[in-house]
Amino acid sequence: MAINRRELIAASLALGAGAASGTASAQAAWPSKPIRLVVPYPPGGSSDIIARAIAQPLSEALKQSVIVDNKAGANGNLGADIVAKSAPDGYTLLLCDTGALAISPSVYTKLAFDPSKDLRGVTMLAYSPHLLVVHPSVPVSNLKELVALSHKSNLNFAVTAMGSAPHLAGVAVERAAKAKWQYIPYKGGSQAVTDTIAGQTQVLMNGMLATLPFVQSGKLKILGVSKRTRMPLIGDVPTLAEQGITDFESGTWQGLLVANGTPAAVINRLNTELIKIIRSPDIRAKLSGQGAEVVTMAPQQQDAFFNQERSRWAKVVAEANIKLD
Repeated sequence: MAINRRELIAASLALGAGAASGTASAQAAWPSKPIRLVVPYPPGGSSDIIARAIAQPLSEALKQSVIVDNKAGANGNLGADIVAKSAPDGYTLLLCDTGALAISPSVYTKLAFDPSKDLRGVTMLAYSPHLLVVHPSVPVSNLKELVALSHKSNLNFAVTAMGSAPHLAGVAVERAAKAKWQYIPYKGGSQAVTDTIAGQTQVLMNGMLATLPFVQSGKLKILGVSKRTRMPLIGDVPTLAEQGITDFESGTWQGLLVANGTPAAVINRLNTELIKIIRSPDIRAKLSGQGAEVVTMAPQQQDAFFNQERSRWAKVVAEANIKLD
């Protein structure tokens, strides 16, 4: 049977409309299967703490399982690369220190992905300043005394990873205060904290959320906080800015990201649900009780913040001449 041109065009249009309808329906049905929440650091660090705090509420909001998957390695870049190269469908999420992620392009000569092009922000979740702490046996009580001791004794400075935000914060403090210490790299904040508690390293800068419990238990001694103003939770602890490092501020910025190309509807739904969850009284109270401030953003704001942080830390990396393969 012959099919004329008009019938062929009509059939094509109907097929196209059906496909479009199917695509819209598929997006509207998101999520229809479990969601993987990648944390690119070992368990116990700031990102992991927040991921596990939001996983169950997010699962309840989306009516799908949310599975936390720790993929540590290469200062978070291993796990970030997994998400960057995942299908942009909203089923693989990244929760990490966006400050560290912003540093990677400047530090690594070979990076398997481009954070600014391959990932898109959903929302920031929390911020906690870095704490400068030492093993209790270190005979100092402030930054000035620590600097003086660093010129008399060998001090090992534990860093969560070379090129990480705590590492660069340590470099910035060392240069500004004219201190002297040896950097010892780890694969995550929890391991760096553990070795400092054990006395294998003497000095540490790490996110307050993951570090404060050990200060409160007496396992670590705090010397300063890397914020322009004091933290109410530890109001008797002076800032590093008060101790001579003018206007210095650093910290751990936890945010959630997805692969570039993820539908806007999915990103917006995640943004809405995550902001509700992180601002809920119980989670806000839990985080603030450990020194983390709830900070949320629209997706575009998070992308802009990420680019700002990348430019900021690029200067520190260049001045310190830090390069990693």
